[in-house]
Amino acid sequence: MADRFRMIINGASVEARSGATFEVRNPAQTDEVVGIVPKGDADDARDAIVAAAEALRTSWWPRLHESRRRGRILQRYAALVEEHKDRLGRLLTREQGKIYKESTGELDSLINTFEYYAGYAGKISGEVKYVRDGDAVIKVETRKQPVGLCATILPFNFPVSLYAWKVAPALIAGNAVLIKPASTTPLTDIALTQLLQEAGVPPGIASIVTGPAGAVGDEILRHPAVKRIAFTGSTDVGRMVTQAASPALKHVTLELGGSDPTIVADDADLDLAAETIVRYGRFRNAGQSCTSVKRVFVFASIYERFVEMMAQKARALQVGDGLKPETDMGPLNNEGQRSDIERLLADALQRRATVVTGGQRLSEGAYAKGYFFPPTIVVDVPDDAALWQEECFGPVLPVMPVRDLEEGLERANSTVFGLGSGLWSSSDRTIERFIEGIESGIVWINYKPLSVPETPFGGVKDSGTGRELGAEGLAEYLETKSIRKYVGKAD
Repeated sequence: MADRFRMIINGASVEARSGATFEVRNPAQTDEVVGIVPKGDADDARDAIVAAAEALRTSWWPRLHESRRRGRILQRYAALVEEHKDRLGRLLTREQGKIYKESTGELDSLINTFEYYAGYAGKISGEVKYVRDGDAVIKVETRKQPVGLCATILPFNFPVSLYAWKVAPALIAGNAVLIKPASTTPLTDIALTQLLQEAGVPPGIASIVTGPAGAVGDEILRHPAVKRIAFTGSTDVGRMVTQAASPALKHVTLELGGSDPTIVADDADLDLAAETIVRYGRFRNAGQSCTSVKRVFVFASIYERFVEMMAQKARALQVGDGLKPETDMGPLNNEGQRSDIERLLADALQRRATVVTGGQRLSEGAYAKGYFFPPTIVVDVPDDAALWQEECFGPVLPVMPVRDLEEGLERANSTVFGLGSGLWSSSDRTIERFIEGIESGIVWINYKPLSVPETPFGGVKDSGTGRELGAEGLAEYLETKSIRKYVGKAD
């Protein structure tokens, strides 16, 4: 029998007011119900909002002098997640589909992020200056204070690491958080929020409400008590979030779509580049990553050789249930994702593109009850194909030859997106020209797409606004109050 999960509101585990529930199924075995979850609505969201407002008014949590106390709780929380990592990793694989190694890696990312922001305990400070205004001396002071109630709206692809990116800086800054997980992946987020209560976060400060975006999400976006919204998802939905939040002038951070390009120069370490692009760049998490290698441009002199190298490595990946140790890539999270990549691939093939490897869904035998699709590499994709312009959120990789770096940059910059980008080259001159010319918020040089808490994450163009992680990520959760105090007359 499937486990029952409950929302957390005001520190208590609760069902939806309506009593309604929904099922979360394993994308590798869709006849397996992993958990039954409350189907919350606007009433449940309002309950969480009211509880948060009361906690911010009455508890010690938001006080400026309590950041070290908050830091100790974040450290305690990180230790609890480490203690439960195996259980949480298995739960994440069963609800999301990614392989167990990737699930525990995502939990490691959460632990690192909470430990990083716990390190800001006692270090959140403003400035004091003395200035002269005529014959008056003025003490000018800035204070950093929490924004208030911050909403976190999470996607299905990385429900754990992105939980940390949003929740950890919000909490160390003294805010309350209201978490809205994706409906296909709420279970691990519920378990993580339960551990926040165990770590000592006061009731009401961290709540999670599950349910449809149209009911729960809309209430969160429009309620005046919610002061800040952090959203990760598609660009189209990001625009809707901005429109809903704009009448109240809410703080908004958007981490949106990407179609990340990678350029491979003829002086690159080709074997390392091919291995990294295939195993860690495109097909990690079945290609369901905002910052994964989604377009590859290869110098013409090495193009055919490099395509074959990638194809061999892609064919070697074992697709299957993420809990099996031999599996390299799990299923897509839901049928909608698989149908969308099939649409993009069909469009390219109609325009005479060629599939080098993969190309058709896996549906026989062990694959019959899951959302499986093999690692797919496509060449001869014409410029007008949707695969070049839209975000492909799955394991399909188009590859194109280019004359040189300048043509590669021109093609890399030709979309509305600007999240991440990569280059493989041993030339410092080529590397510096790429960094200067690429239109993206994040750049990887001779390395896999990687996010670490010490450095900011975010895009340009249609890939979002604001930054997460690093000092910049913490600043998004703080207000600056500027104070002028008359001291006396100057001598």
